[in-house]
Amino acid sequence: MYSRRPTPLEKTRLFLRRTPAPYNGSVGSAYILGIESSCDETAAAVVRSGEELISNVVYSQIATHKPYGGVVPELASREHLRAIVPVVRKALEGAGKTYETIDAIAVTQGPGLAGALLVGLSYAKALAYAADKPLIAVNHLEGHIHAVLLEERQRGRHELQFPVLALVVSGGHTHLYLAERKDAGWAYHNIGHTRDDAAGEAFDKVAKLLELGYPGGPVIDFLAQHGNPDGTKFPFAQIKHRDRNPLNRHASDERRTDFSYSGIKTAVLRYVEVHDMAESIRRRREAISAVARSTLQDYLAACDRQTLDLVASFQRAVVDDLVSKTLAASVEYGVATLLVTGGVAANSELRRTFEKRATDEGIAVLFPSLKLSTDNAAMIAAAAFPRFLAGEFATAEVSSEPALRLG
Repeated sequence: MYSRRPTPLEKTRLFLRRTPAPYNGSVGSAYILGIESSCDETAAAVVRSGEELISNVVYSQIATHKPYGGVVPELASREHLRAIVPVVRKALEGAGKTYETIDAIAVTQGPGLAGALLVGLSYAKALAYAADKPLIAVNHLEGHIHAVLLEERQRGRHELQFPVLALVVSGGHTHLYLAERKDAGWAYHNIGHTRDDAAGEAFDKVAKLLELGYPGGPVIDFLAQHGNPDGTKFPFAQIKHRDRNPLNRHASDERRTDFSYSGIKTAVLRYVEVHDMAESIRRRREAISAVARSTLQDYLAACDRQTLDLVASFQRAVVDDLVSKTLAASVEYGVATLLVTGGVAANSELRRTFEKRATDEGIAVLFPSLKLSTDNAAMIAAAAFPRFLAGEFATAEVSSEPALRLG
């Protein structure tokens, strides 16, 4: 006798009947395959119930984009097309799972590069249709927040002290979110963002100016340890006017904590021009180009004292701005827990400064591990779990949203 296959929603309802208790970070055994392709890393991971990382595979495109000193969108899309199938297969194999034995597929919907997002979303939609699995669309920014939560749950810490403030800081984003529990998931309210460049973008562009390779963040972080951070003062302008971008308008009486990093890039450029550093930059370019695979030590050997002091001063200025504004917002809103996540959260000085100054303010500060700070699919699968429990599935009409907002 023919038996109709249950729909994804019916499967989830059956799952919920087996686990009737509300989600607290330790309920159920749902295996979610996450797919991430928002920028220049093709990633796939399997996470159990938002709290256990089973497998995590990341294919980096650094070698592809390094000659250009930044991400080339068209090349990123092509690399995603080339890598996505083997990356997903490797993640499933590493987890001991198949397309049939996972419970849902989660994918980044946005924000990100349009072509790169389209590759991941199209593949995830086709996979969900072919395997008859629920599809869950995830905001990339929320994914970064859940990278912290995932690892906290793996440590057995399922509850946070609220209110919670999250700083998402990376190459494309610098945002502050007040977060609160809402049903099985979280709700977010944006209380600050960058008015122009993101902090990570400033790191990469200063590194490109000084011929320090790509991505610039890790190189600057290393070199800054060998320079004098007080060598040059780079003050930040105080933002007093409202954001002129109509998409970012907010109530006139709303308390905001906004950032701006275009000015410090210009300040570094002016410093280079005034102090005639063009020749030292040229020599560094030649020295690095002569090395087949440059290392951090190669960059250190190619830097003079003036460059090391400039790099250290630049990093100190950005870190102080991020930490001071975030902690000021934490105090103003009575925050109990601070989450710092995103690619720039891997910066060693940022971590040390936050830990020291947050402790002085009596605020608990949490970071993801270094491997989950940068873009990955584990955070996407973890962020999808509350939506899985709520039955919030994407339809076949879901499309990528390069400018998708959170909150």
